[in-house]
Amino acid sequence: MAHPPQPDVFAEYRLDSDAGAVFVLESKGKWWHAGFHLTTAIVGPTILTLPYAFRGLGWILGFSCLTGMGCVTFYSYYLMSLVLDHCEKDGRRHIRFRELAADVLGSGWMFYFVIFIQTAMNIGVGIGSILLAGECLQIMYSNLSPNGSLKLYVFIAMVTAVMVVLSQMPSFHSLRHLNFASLILSLAYTFLVVGACIHAGLSKNSPPRDYSLESKSSARTFSAFTSISIIAASFGNGILPEIQATLAPPATGKMFKGLVLCYSVILVTFYTASASGYWAFGNKSNSNILKSLMPDDGPALAPPIVIALAVLFILLQLFAIGLVYSQVAYEIMEQQSADVNQGMFSKRNLIPRLILRTLYNIFCGFMAALLPFFGDINGVIGAIGFIPLDFVLPMLLYNMTYKRSKSPFTYRINLFIMVVFTGVGIMGTFSSIRKLVIDANHFKLFSSDVA
Repeated sequence: MAHPPQPDVFAEYRLDSDAGAVFVLESKGKWWHAGFHLTTAIVGPTILTLPYAFRGLGWILGFSCLTGMGCVTFYSYYLMSLVLDHCEKDGRRHIRFRELAADVLGSGWMFYFVIFIQTAMNIGVGIGSILLAGECLQIMYSNLSPNGSLKLYVFIAMVTAVMVVLSQMPSFHSLRHLNFASLILSLAYTFLVVGACIHAGLSKNSPPRDYSLESKSSARTFSAFTSISIIAASFGNGILPEIQATLAPPATGKMFKGLVLCYSVILVTFYTASASGYWAFGNKSNSNILKSLMPDDGPALAPPIVIALAVLFILLQLFAIGLVYSQVAYEIMEQQSADVNQGMFSKRNLIPRLILRTLYNIFCGFMAALLPFFGDINGVIGAIGFIPLDFVLPMLLYNMTYKRSKSPFTYRINLFIMVVFTGVGIMGTFSSIRKLVIDANHFKLFSSDVA
């Protein structure tokens, strides 16, 4: 079990004896590598849920929330990078979110709070990635063999086996080429989905479009907060300090360039997917827009080859996403089990790495097969995980580091953002739990249908 750090733990010379820092979070990257990692952490298949999020908001509020969340998260991540740069200049280089929070806020309980939230979020994304990848394989299989007997858990087992092999890539930095491929894949399947939605919207078989919101004010309110939580979670990553740790020191200014690269991809993908999907299907948009393109009660609304390619690209990217969000868990494992004096690939370190990472992925795979309705659970995890780590804590860390004296206006803006998103997080959690309870009757363990 990790322990709250003491002040000297953060001294630069102590990192040399930390296996988690030396092996998993090795600092060799360029700014564009950080951009690749950030893009993989943020731009994923969650963009396929954005048209569904617009159902609860409509056109104007939908684009307003999308733009507002984008601006706030870019600002939030930039502030956190400034805090990390400030600490590095003071000789206290932080490579972990939990240690940064504990040091700046001066509280041992904050260390445990961050490690709990971050671990729950990362495991949640790990389980969700395996589940969605298994569903992609199932979709491909059902198209090739409509009467096939293989169940969803079989495909989840296949994905888990691949993840076990890929998990042996030793460090975050070693994922840089894979994450560049992930960036290309995200652009590729976004363009395919956008083209498919436009084709569906112009098709004679397209469903009648209706952009009206819920008739009851209470249902409309809950739907709006659920939609806001979905959009907030789409921008979240919760691992920015660990990503900045992969930059070769000094890291000052490099993270801003990585953020600009990442948000350039976000601008292209998020807006086009949201607009085209909601335009084509209106308030009939499914929580996965691919399902709207492949209705159960009629012909596919897009060319099968386009849908098949999009599913394939999503499947491949999910492996990269699962790996990125596993790095915090791997870093904790390595910190506790490895001997930094023995070398990264020595038998002493290789065997524990193989065993621990294999067990971690088997656990995630088992939970994905057990809980194929994990999407609703992930909604709760997003509200209680991404919002505190990405919308509240960075503002608090900045205010505590620079105090009111540097810029009273910035200080007040940060306070306002913290208050607003604390409220959004509470309402989003409540709305997500409400949806979980409402959908509970449809849940079945080890089901072949993803809820």
